[in-house]
Amino acid sequence: MTGPDAATATPAVGTPTPVATGADEQQAEPHGIGASLPTTDGLAKAQGTYPYAADLWAEGLLWAAVLRSPHPHARILSVDTTEAVALPGVRAVVTHEDVPGDAMHGRRVADRPVFAKDTVRHHGEAIAAVAADHPDTARLAAAAIHVEYEVLEPVIDPERAFSAPPLHPDGNLIRHIPLQFGDPDAVGEVIVEGLYRVGRQDPAPVGAEAGLAVPRPDGGVELYVASTDPHTDRDLAAACFGLEQDRVKVVVTGVPGAMGDREDSGVQIPLGLLALKTGCPVKFVATREESFLSHSHRHPTLLRYRHHADAEGRLVKVEAQVLLDAGAYADTSADALAAAVAFAAGPYVVPHVFVEGWAVRTNNPPSGHVRGEGAMQVCAAYEGQMDKLAAKLGLDPAEIRMRNVMATGDLLPTGQSVTCPAPVGELLKAVRDTDLPPLPVDDDESEWLLPGGLEGAGEPGAVRRGVGYALGMVHMLGAEGTDEVSTATVRVHDGAATVICAAVDTGQGFATLARQIVQEVLGVEDVRVLPSDTDQPPAGAAARGRHTWVSGGAVERAAKMVRTQLLQPLAGKFGMSAELLTIADGKITSYDGVLSTTVEEELAGKELWATAQCRPHPTEKLDDTGQGDAFVGLAFCAVRAVVDVDIELGAIRVVEMAVAQDVGRILNPAQLHARIEAGVSQGVGMALMEDLRAPRGIIKRPNLTGYSLPTALDAPAIRVVRLIEERDVLAPFGAKAASAVPVVVSPAAVASAVRAATGRPVSRLPIRPQHAVARPQG
Repeated sequence: MTGPDAATATPAVGTPTPVATGADEQQAEPHGIGASLPTTDGLAKAQGTYPYAADLWAEGLLWAAVLRSPHPHARILSVDTTEAVALPGVRAVVTHEDVPGDAMHGRRVADRPVFAKDTVRHHGEAIAAVAADHPDTARLAAAAIHVEYEVLEPVIDPERAFSAPPLHPDGNLIRHIPLQFGDPDAVGEVIVEGLYRVGRQDPAPVGAEAGLAVPRPDGGVELYVASTDPHTDRDLAAACFGLEQDRVKVVVTGVPGAMGDREDSGVQIPLGLLALKTGCPVKFVATREESFLSHSHRHPTLLRYRHHADAEGRLVKVEAQVLLDAGAYADTSADALAAAVAFAAGPYVVPHVFVEGWAVRTNNPPSGHVRGEGAMQVCAAYEGQMDKLAAKLGLDPAEIRMRNVMATGDLLPTGQSVTCPAPVGELLKAVRDTDLPPLPVDDDESEWLLPGGLEGAGEPGAVRRGVGYALGMVHMLGAEGTDEVSTATVRVHDGAATVICAAVDTGQGFATLARQIVQEVLGVEDVRVLPSDTDQPPAGAAARGRHTWVSGGAVERAAKMVRTQLLQPLAGKFGMSAELLTIADGKITSYDGVLSTTVEEELAGKELWATAQCRPHPTEKLDDTGQGDAFVGLAFCAVRAVVDVDIELGAIRVVEMAVAQDVGRILNPAQLHARIEAGVSQGVGMALMEDLRAPRGIIKRPNLTGYSLPTALDAPAIRVVRLIEERDVLAPFGAKAASAVPVVVSPAAVASAVRAATGRPVSRLPIRPQHAVARPQG
C-alpha cells in the first residue's frame, strides 16, 4: 500500500550492508534540492539484494513462535507449558511470569501487557512465546501450550463501551474532547444531517514483520528490527527487560514500507526476552495472519453530523459527534481523536463549531497510527455533508465548497490561527477547471473499461458517470505539546560527506533528501547516510512528515555549520566575510568574482564536522473546550474523482483522480509525484475495498485473499494537475508533508463521485455494491 520504499539498514552478522550511493553513481546526474535523485537503495531493492529484517541471520540462531488467543475476550485460568518445554529442540518458553521489568507498556498509556496475564482483551493477543532450533519446532511447541480460558462476552460495539463493564482498571473511555467554538444557539436557514461510518483499514505492509535479537556479553541485548522510532522502541523494551537503556540497542533493518504498523512493539519485546533467557540469537518472522492479528489498524469510526448554512450556501454552524473505536488498547487513540475533532469541519470557514469526540476501548482489534488518522474519517463525513447541502440548495458541489474555503489567517475550530500558507481555493479551482476525461467509446474494444470488467459488467446502458470533489487537510509533526526534536551530524573528509542521523527512511525518501541537502549546502557530490540505530542521538518517529521537516532541518543546520568552517578561513585570506562567498556546482566564488576555486581543492586533506538540532516551535494541549494552539503546521489537498458506476449491479470503476496539492516547496519532483500517487491509490483502496472485518471481535479471513488490496489493475489514472509552492516560513526549505493528505482526501472524493452517479447518500466506507445500486423511481 505504500509507495517506493527507501530504508537504510544495518543487518546482523553475515548479511551484506546495502551500499550507499556516492559520486560514481551520480556523476552525470543533477544534484541538490529540486533534483529528481533516485532513492539511495532503489537499485539494491530492484535487484533483490537489499536486506530486510526477514533476511537476517546469525550464528547459533534460534527461531521464535508466539501463541495467540483465539478469543477476543476471556479470563485466563491457567497456562501449562510442560508439554511445550519437553519437545526436542525447544530451548525456552516465556510467559508473563518471565517478564523481569514492566509487564505493561504502551506509547501513550502503559495499558498493553507483553503477554496476557489474567485477561485476554483481543483476538490474537500474545499469551506466550517459544524459542526452538527450527521454525516448525517453535510453532509446534507454541501449539502445545495448554491454556484454559473462561470465555467472556466481548464488547464489540463502541457505543456500548460507555455502559459496559470496564475492560481496564481505568475504564473504557480513553479520551473525551467537547470542542466548543462560537455561539451554540446559532442556526442556519438550511440544515442537513448525516450518519457516517468508516471501516477498519489494515496497513498491510508488503514485507513480513520480523526481527532478530542478539544477546550481548554485558547482559544486554541488540534488537535488529524494522523500527520507525528506534529510541522509543529501545526505551519500551529496556523497561520490560528490566535493563538500563544503554544495555539495549535497536538497529534499524530494511523497512519494507510502513504507515504506523511498524510502531508496534509486539516483535522486539518477546524476541529480546527469549534471547536473554537462552543466551542465543533468536529470530522471528510473522505470518501474514499474525500481522493482521497483532499490529494496529485504522480506527473504525462512527460520525453524526448536522450542518447549518444560509440561503447562499455559506456555512453557519457545524455540529458533530465523533466516536473512535480504539480496540483493546489506548495506543495513539488520544492523538487521533485530537486530529478528528480539530478538523471535524474541514478546511472551511465555519463561525460556530461544536464537536463531541470520544475514543473508547473495546474487545475489537487494536487501533493506532495509520497515515492521516482521525483526519481521514472526518473528511469522509464533512464532505458528505457538503454534497447534501449542495443538493438541497441546488448548487454545484464545487461551487458550494468554493464559497466556504479556508485561507491563511482564518481560525480553526480550536481557536488556532492558520498562519501557514492555506491556498485551499486555488487547489479546488485547479481540479475543478481541469478537463474531464473522455467518455468510453461504445464498442467491443472498450468493454473491458466498464465497471466490473468484461465478464463482470451488466448492460452498458446501466453505466452512469459521476464527478465528485473533496478537500482536506492534515497536521504535520506531533501535536499538543509534543517535543519535536532531531539531531544530525555532518562530517566531511577527503571530499566525501557522511550524514549521521537516527531518522528512519520508511519509504518517504529521507536518506535521499539528506544527500540532496548536503549536496546543496556544501557542493559535495559523494554523500553517504549511515544506517540508523540507538547509539545515535534521537530523531523521533517517522510519521507526519517529521523527518522532512525536523531531521532535514537538523541536517541542513549541521551542513551550514560545516560550510562556515570551510569558507571562513578562505574568506579571511581575501579580507571578506564568508557570507560573500557562494557554493554552486562544486565551485566556491566570491560576489565580485575575484575568488574562484573548487570545493574539492579546499577540502583536500581536511576533516570538518558539526552536529546540530532542529526543534520547531512548541504547541499546547487542547483545553477542556477543545481550544489551543495544538498544531505546528497544516497541509492541504483537493481531489476530483471521476467514476463509472453500473447502477444495476453496483460495480464501480474509478476512471481518474485529479489532484492539486499544497506542497510548500518541491524538494525532489520524482519522489513527490510517487508519494502523491501512492497516497491516492491507498485512498481508492480505502474507498472501495479495504475493510478488515471482525464480527464479534474475531478477525475474518486474516490474509491477503480475505482482505482486498488495490493492485495495478485497480489503480485509476492519476493526474497531478497542480502543485502549489507557497513556502511555509516555519519549515526548513519551506516544504510540507506530502504523503498523508491525498490518503485523507481521496476516499471522500470517490464517495462524492459515486453520489453524483447514483443519487444515493453513500455514507459508508468502503463503498459496497449494495451502496451504489440506484434506487428504483416511484
